[in-house]
Amino acid sequence: ILEGLLKLPENRECADCGSKAPRWASVNLGIFICMQCSGIHRSLGVHISKVRSTTLDTWLPEQVAFMQSMGNEKSNKFWEAELPPNFDRSRIEKFIRTKYEERKWVQKGATQPTTKAVQINNNVSKFLEGLKRGIPRKTRTLSLEEEILTKHIAQIAPPPTVGRSRGGSLDMNEKAAAPIPPRVPPSVAEVQVPTNNKNGTTDLYTLLYVNNVQQEYTIAPPSRWATFDCKTQTSYYTCFI
Repeated sequence: ILEGLLKLPENRECADCGSKAPRWASVNLGIFICMQCSGIHRSLGVHISKVRSTTLDTWLPEQVAFMQSMGNEKSNKFWEAELPPNFDRSRIEKFIRTKYEERKWVQKGATQPTTKAVQINNNVSKFLEGLKRGIPRKTRTLSLEEEILTKHIAQIAPPPTVGRSRGGSLDMNEKAAAPIPPRVPPSVAEVQVPTNNKNGTTDLYTLLYVNNVQQEYTIAPPSRWATFDCKTQTSYYTCFI
């Protein structure tokens, strides 16, 4: 179809510079252009001109249909409606930018020609883009595989426990050992007091010795952390550290 369109009299020359046998096209403007002008059209941006090769690139059916409905002659009637006759096109880049970016020679009030297919595609694209922006990410539905995996994990995973207590350590064991009997300090009579005098009287050194012996004993039981329990089959043995 494109080869047949290029053989038409109005498409045998570039729509901008007039060069012979153009092999490129702007699919949204509906014109056939030469290789030099195609490079300038690419610099305009795809929002103004979308360039395709008639022999190297892949075309969509609606793009071919738009080229059939347009062509160089019909497109230039819109873009060059108020262009002075015999206008100098030697500065081709400036000419193209003035023609398509500034729309200098477009008739006032005229609308750019387009096909119904292109209008429908643009409307559908805008509609889908609006839906994407309106749908929050968190409301995305799960796929079938994700739903099955989520249910499987929920079945095999144990329920979370709130306020789960940590296992007691050795010094915090609930089963306390047998109460340790307090060590009663020996009385002065039980302590063998050495006597240095022949008459049996006790000197100052002996009194200090008895006082030190009494201080080595305590009535309060040792703290839990200072002991550990050794359990056997018959009884508990308390081992002091």
